[in-house]
Amino acid sequence: SLSNFPGVYSAYVFKRIGCKGILKLMEDKKDRYAEFRSVIVYKEKGKRTKIFIGKCEGEIAFEEKGNRGFGFDPIFIPYGSSKTFGEMDVEEKNKYSHRGKSVEMLVKYLEKMRNH
Repeated sequence: SLSNFPGVYSAYVFKRIGCKGILKLMEDKKDRYAEFRSVIVYKEKGKRTKIFIGKCEGEIAFEEKGNRGFGFDPIFIPYGSSKTFGEMDVEEKNKYSHRGKSVEMLVKYLEKMRNH
């Protein structure tokens, strides 16, 4: 929707313009696609670097909803839900978590390596 903005600068952008600023930038946008990504890099000496990318896709809401979570949670609606992250409790939000997905990939990889 915003050409990968704010990207890795999401914390900085949130501090500067917040949810209201993102909503302002999105006012004339039909495409409201957004995603959160979490990247974990694992490296063992003498072995290939492994990269695990967790992604949560969704869209930007038209207004802020909910006061749970942090950052852009009140304006992000993950696909498969009609609620923003800001309206979800921790347990519900974790079902969609990009961080949880990347950690789960790392854990599965480590378990696989341990069993070989």
